[in-house]
Amino acid sequence: MAVFTTAVGLFLVALIHYTPYQTQRGCEGAATVDLNIFSSSTDSRSQMMALTNSIEWKNRTSVTEFLFAGLTDDSSLQILLFIFFLHVYIITLLGNIGIILLIRAAPRLHTPMYFFLSHLSFIDVCYSSTITPNSLSNLLKDQKIISINGCATQLCVFTFCGSAESLLLGVMAYDRYVAVCNPLQYILIINKTLCIQLVTSAYIVSLCNALIHTVCTFHLSFCGSNVINHFYCDVPPLLELSCSDTSVNELILIVVVGFTAILSLLTILISYTYILINILRIDSTKGRLKTFSTCSSHFTAVAILYGTVIFMYLRPNSSYSNHDKVVSVFYTVVIPMLNPLIYSLRNQEVKGALRKELSIKIHLAS
Repeated sequence: MAVFTTAVGLFLVALIHYTPYQTQRGCEGAATVDLNIFSSSTDSRSQMMALTNSIEWKNRTSVTEFLFAGLTDDSSLQILLFIFFLHVYIITLLGNIGIILLIRAAPRLHTPMYFFLSHLSFIDVCYSSTITPNSLSNLLKDQKIISINGCATQLCVFTFCGSAESLLLGVMAYDRYVAVCNPLQYILIINKTLCIQLVTSAYIVSLCNALIHTVCTFHLSFCGSNVINHFYCDVPPLLELSCSDTSVNELILIVVVGFTAILSLLTILISYTYILINILRIDSTKGRLKTFSTCSSHFTAVAILYGTVIFMYLRPNSSYSNHDKVVSVFYTVVIPMLNPLIYSLRNQEVKGALRKELSIKIHLAS
């Protein structure tokens, strides 16, 4: 019966002159006019109920695309941002793909630490490619349009990559803990099977996280403005557009992001607490510096990532502002570029492996 009522309602709406709505108030006004058409019919009550259901369905699905407000309306500044984003994206791709290829080519880097690093670089490539190409395109357009399906896909992939990066940093912290505190048992503890299990677990948890956010966000009704006050699809600005009650979504955002971030952050803090205790027990200053140098690159990456994550997500949605766009640029565009630079410029093993591979290539070429 419910299916029949809905079908009748849809048929009736199709017979009525269609008026595109722009705001929630416009929707309500259209609903009032449409209902008056049937006020004199013999079966007005059932028809009104059917039409109300159909209009509610229409209101939930009538937003077929979103518009990005972008970072700025200044055309000259948009050109500068385009140049900046393009250079950062090229460096990101070259750096992360270079790290992956170097780890595969250099036998001395076939260790658990660099196995995790290669996956981190892969995530950074996906992460940046989810946001930056679309942002580059939008910087050259007057209307920055994305379909609702495209927005949902971007949100899902972006959330997956962000969660995976956070969890992989936690896994890498555990790897550093075992390497520093249990060096003699390192090969036995961090074996190939465990490495695969840890990375797979990080991907599965991240996928669940992404699906939860995407389904919960796009289950909401969007019947007002379709202008996203951002330059990509993210949960906080999308919640601002919804005409539904978003209190549950805000709670889910804090709980799910908080769980992922806290799980990873606790692993990192506990691991580095034991690492610090172990380093302080070393009598030689040179030995302390050498031990800490094996963790410095990872510690730098963690500090940069978690500073922005905590600022962006672990707070009420009502405090979301335009200043978050600047933080988001750093979070989504700059950090994926910084990771390969941090792990290459601050890591002697990577620099040594790179020099060796380059010398081999030069020797073969000559």
